Amino acid sequence: MPRLNLYSLSMQISRMFDQGQSLFCTIKVQDWLRQRNQDPNDYDILFHEKPAPPESGLIKMVEIELRRKDGQPVDPWLQAEVNRYM
Repeated sequence: MPRLNLYSLSMQISRMFDQGQSLFCTIKVQDWLRQRNQDPNDYDILFHEKPAPPESGLIKMVEIELRRKDGQPVDPWLQAEVNRYM
């Protein structure tokens, strides 16, 4: 079974929501996009709560949805990476 990466963006965002720090989550995702040479102004960032995997130690996980403002599809690799937690 793969081990959870507690430092993945998805796990950090989920913990921030649990701790009531959801106001800072958009900024965290924007920084993550900048690190991958993406312009955060090109994206709408949405958060969706869902049940967490049992091994995570969390009650819920927050799924991050990226939407391009120009209507183009988001690169599938980028969308998968933003939600990777292993």
